[in-house]
Amino acid sequence: MHHITLQDLPKPYATPSADASSDVVERPANAWPKAPAGFSVQLYATGLRNPRLLRAAPNGDVFLAESEPGNIKVLRGIDSKGTVQRVETFATGLDRPFGIAFYPPGPEPQWLYIGNTGSVVRFPYHNGDLKARGPAQKICDLPQGGGHWTRDIAFSLDGRTMYVSVGSHSNDDDADTHPEEKDRADILQFNPDGSGRKVFASGIRNAVGIAIHPTSGELWGSVNERDALGDNLVPDYITHIQPNGFYGWPWWYMGGVQDPRHKGKHPELKSRVITPDVLIQPHNASLEMLFYEGKQLSQYRGDIFAAEHGSWNRESRTGYEVIRVPMHGGTRADDRYEDFLTGFVTPDGKVWGRPVGVAVAADGSLLVSDDGGEVVWRVSASGNNGQMQTR
Repeated sequence: MHHITLQDLPKPYATPSADASSDVVERPANAWPKAPAGFSVQLYATGLRNPRLLRAAPNGDVFLAESEPGNIKVLRGIDSKGTVQRVETFATGLDRPFGIAFYPPGPEPQWLYIGNTGSVVRFPYHNGDLKARGPAQKICDLPQGGGHWTRDIAFSLDGRTMYVSVGSHSNDDDADTHPEEKDRADILQFNPDGSGRKVFASGIRNAVGIAIHPTSGELWGSVNERDALGDNLVPDYITHIQPNGFYGWPWWYMGGVQDPRHKGKHPELKSRVITPDVLIQPHNASLEMLFYEGKQLSQYRGDIFAAEHGSWNRESRTGYEVIRVPMHGGTRADDRYEDFLTGFVTPDGKVWGRPVGVAVAADGSLLVSDDGGEVVWRVSASGNNGQMQTR
């Protein structure tokens, strides 16, 4: 269990800014993800290309964004070994798709929305569709042109609002003097038809994954913070996102600490900077998150699971795992988190897997996409399909 507080944070440049990028190697023969006691891990789907965000449909199918080739795939079923039964390509020709959302919310969606890097598009969709019923319909344009390219999508519980996360163009450019940062490092909101665009919350460098809390209806985000201030700055975070909330980027961070690269700028914003709910190890690269609502991992019902893609701007590696954030059945998170699925780095520091997406399968097991190994893993309670595949 990790507990990072504001008091733990060093001053900027306490250590040099490191470049320890990971060159992904083939999974060693004896390597396998490690889950807590009582859980087993199976290799659910292989032969994928750049598997990124996962999102479960109401009927239990799991949709997967293969971002670089521009595909959306459907993963259906689990066999007796814990392996996917059927894989189909739902749509192709998209522009680095990432976010996936079903609309309207509830058991009978009529549309599948996709977050391309420069637009939101949608396809007609009914439960059980394995192929798109027609061409993509563009709903709205999004800021683009370099920098963070992922765009996640979530709908409010009442279906009236579409939220889209748009990461910054840069690490720390002053948004006042860099027009390419307009409407970036923000959560944008729209009407479901793409009209009514406005900024919902700002100063959020890169909310790669967003999700709606299933009972409170609040928007939450899994956020990559800025780099180049040292090994232990600035924490990534998971937090509820307030309407009109300001989270600091690029001038401030963590409840009112000024970035030294912007010394003296925007003093009026210091009191507005919101401290996130859960501080995560800096440079973890926190990506997709979800609130667990399945039954198989019943002890974790209501908790957050999030994929941590792994560091590059830190001397010693961090991340490369899936974490759990306790919620205790409520609407606010603990200010700490637990390592849940680990083992993607060898003892000598070689990286063979990088978690990106998380989704809950129809049977309640947890699926994890890995764009290092180009596979999807499955975590189940021991004895639920595929126990013999565990390493």
